[in-house]
Amino acid sequence: MTAVPVLVPPLPTRPSAEPRRLRPGPEALVRPTVIFAAAAAVTGLAFLATALSGTFGYVVCTYFVFVALFAWDTVRREGRTAGWDRVVTVAVATCGLCTIVPLAIIVLYVVTKGIGGLSGNFFKQSMASVGPLDPSSQGGAYHAIIGTVEQVGLAAMIATPLGLLTAVYLSEAEGMARPGKKPRLSRTVRLLVDAMSGIPSIVAGLFIYTMFVIKLHQGYSGLAAALALSVLMLPTVARTGEEVMRIVPGGLREASLALGAPLWRTVLRVLMPAARSGLVTAVVLGVARIAGETAPLLMTALGSDAVNKNPFHGVQSALPLFAFQRMRNAAPSEISRGWAGALVLIALVLTLFTLARVLGSHKRKGA
Repeated sequence: MTAVPVLVPPLPTRPSAEPRRLRPGPEALVRPTVIFAAAAAVTGLAFLATALSGTFGYVVCTYFVFVALFAWDTVRREGRTAGWDRVVTVAVATCGLCTIVPLAIIVLYVVTKGIGGLSGNFFKQSMASVGPLDPSSQGGAYHAIIGTVEQVGLAAMIATPLGLLTAVYLSEAEGMARPGKKPRLSRTVRLLVDAMSGIPSIVAGLFIYTMFVIKLHQGYSGLAAALALSVLMLPTVARTGEEVMRIVPGGLREASLALGAPLWRTVLRVLMPAARSGLVTAVVLGVARIAGETAPLLMTALGSDAVNKNPFHGVQSALPLFAFQRMRNAAPSEISRGWAGALVLIALVLTLFTLARVLGSHKRKGA
C-alpha cells in the first residue's frame, strides 16, 4: 500500500514586531503655538491693565501662563497623566535651554570680541618688545602658548599616574584586602579625593606658593604652576577613572583570577586594557579641567612678557595669565589681545572636551 503525501499549507509568517514610530502630526505643533500666542496676549493685557512692566517680567509671566494653559488643555483632551507628562517635558526642556543658551552666548561673545585680535603674529611673536600703544597686529601670545603647553604637560605627567593608581586602588580595594577584613583605608582615600574635588583653585596655588616657592626657596617657575595644577587635576582623574574601572565586566576579572593570575597582573593585563578608552577620557577631562585656571598661576608662574622655554627656572606666562594681564590694561590694543587669548583658550578647552566625548562614545559603541 502506497502512502499518499499530505500537503500541509505553510503557516503564515508573523510580521516582525518592530516598534512603530509615531510622527507628530501638524496638530502637535499648531496647538502649542496657538496656546503660546494666547498666553502672550493674556499676559500683555494683564501688563496693560496693571502696573506691571519690564521685558524680563513679561517673558517670565508669559512662560508660566503658557505652561498653565498647556497643562489644562492636555488634561482636558488626554487625561491627567498625559497632562503632567507634558508639563514635566516642558520644564525639562526649559532647564536644558537655560543651560545651553548662556553658554552659547558666552562663546559667541568671546568669538566676536577675539576674532579681530587674531593674526599671524599672534602665534609667532611674544610681548617682550611690544608696548601697550602698539597696534594689536604686533605682538602675540607665543610665549603664553609655550607656557601653557609646558605647564599643563608637566601637570599631566604628575597627576596621571597618581590619579590612575588611586582609581585602581579605589575600584579594587576589596580584592586587595585580606579575607575577612574590610578595606578601611579606601573610605579615607575616597573621602579625601572627594574633598579635593571641591578645593578652590586659589587654595591649591596658595599651598604650592607657601611650600614650594617660599619654604623650599625654589622661586616662581612653570614647575610650581604645574604642581598647583596637578593638585586640581588629580581628583578629576581619580574619580573618573574609578567609575570607568567599575564598569568593566566582572567576568574578565573572575576569569583571570580563576586561571591563577595574581591581582596586580589581572589589573595590569586585563582590566586596564579593557578600560583604556575610558581612562584616556579621564585624563583628557583632567587636562581640560586645569587648562583654563588662572588663580594658581598668579602665585606660582607669576607671568612674563618674554619667552621662557625652561619651566624649571624663572617666571613664565600662560594663556590664562596672558588674557588676565592684557585685560587689566586700558589700551584698546591690549584689550583686543586679551580677547584673542581668551578665544584661543576657549577653543583649546572645547577641543579637549570634544575629544573626551568622542573617546567616551567610542568606548560605549565598542562595549
